Amino acid sequence: MNQTPEQIARDAIDQQLEACGWKVQSKKQINLAVGLGVAVREYQTDIGPADYVLFVDKKPVGVIEAKRDDEGYKLINVEDQSSNYAHAKLKYLQHDALAFVYESTGKLTRFTDYRDPKPQSREVFTFHRPETFRDWLKSAAPLRKRLNDLPALPTLHLRDCQVTAINNLDASFRHNKPKALIQMATGSGKTFTAITFIYRLLKYAKAKKILFLVDTKNLGEQAEQEFMAYMPNDDNRKFCELYGVHRLKSGFIPTDNQVYISTIQRMYSILRGEELDEYAEEINPNEIQWGSKRTAVPGAYNPKLPIEFFDFVVIDECHRSIYNLWKQVLEYFDAFQIGLTATPDNRTFGYFNQNIVSEYTHEQAITSCSEFIIPQVVAMLLLPVNFRLHLWTI
Repeated sequence: MNQTPEQIARDAIDQQLEACGWKVQSKKQINLAVGLGVAVREYQTDIGPADYVLFVDKKPVGVIEAKRDDEGYKLINVEDQSSNYAHAKLKYLQHDALAFVYESTGKLTRFTDYRDPKPQSREVFTFHRPETFRDWLKSAAPLRKRLNDLPALPTLHLRDCQVTAINNLDASFRHNKPKALIQMATGSGKTFTAITFIYRLLKYAKAKKILFLVDTKNLGEQAEQEFMAYMPNDDNRKFCELYGVHRLKSGFIPTDNQVYISTIQRMYSILRGEELDEYAEEINPNEIQWGSKRTAVPGAYNPKLPIEFFDFVVIDECHRSIYNLWKQVLEYFDAFQIGLTATPDNRTFGYFNQNIVSEYTHEQAITSCSEFIIPQVVAMLLLPVNFRLHLWTI
């Protein structure tokens, strides 16, 4: 049977909603008690039928504006239409404006949370779960509002380049920029900087879960050790005493931690439901030779790891792990992305939308080091010979 483009889009949306835990119903067979989340097609409003109205715990929370998948069609052009449905009155119900709004073709989907200080749509891999909307609505403020209220950064024990990176990252969050790039020279403390801002996101922004992505097993082990040793400025306990840190070594992902360390290879295999040879985690993804026989297979939704599982994804050595096959991991999660690298290239700048919150180059690091070391050497040379010899021996 031939289907219209509109019906093809609706069928794809239905399948995605069901995969994400929603019960899809027609307006003639409404039973809001059938599950936590119910998506009702063609629900009547005072401005006409909405394509889908989303209910959680029998209460309306969102709408979906469905569109056919036309080449060149931009979902951003119908945001006003979907917003109108979110603010319309639903038949038989008393309710406030609906917070969660999607536009979708079944292939592309955009999402807006109208609780945000400055609501802004973003592309998402698929729909969020009903449980997520329930939890979000129970929260006093959405994540993007909490990011506006981060306190001033204590600078004790931080280098100037680290202070600059974190303060500029805070500003990037306040402007609701989805991606940010931190360029810091090797040896300047990129991981320490990352753990410092992760600590702030967990403590003050009340982030639930953060993914720290690396591209080799060795880097993952090093990052884990640094998390275990980290002591925040404002607490006498170590990071690992305050928050759970888990390095993924298999396909099992516990849900009771706050920081997850994983190679991008392992996360890709988890999303695809495949086993991973440990040897694959020892190979730098940038060294993999791409040929005509190896192509990126389109990703699929994994209900064990929904798109909203992480609030933030930190990508270490991002200049070599954000392309080709591995890019699918980053496109999957509905999360802020922060890249860390000492050696970005034009592709790296492009991927992070030119939002470079820190530029601390190798040359700057050498200059800074020289400014500190040379005066110390000169001072040493001005000391009496016997005293200099004594200092060298202690």
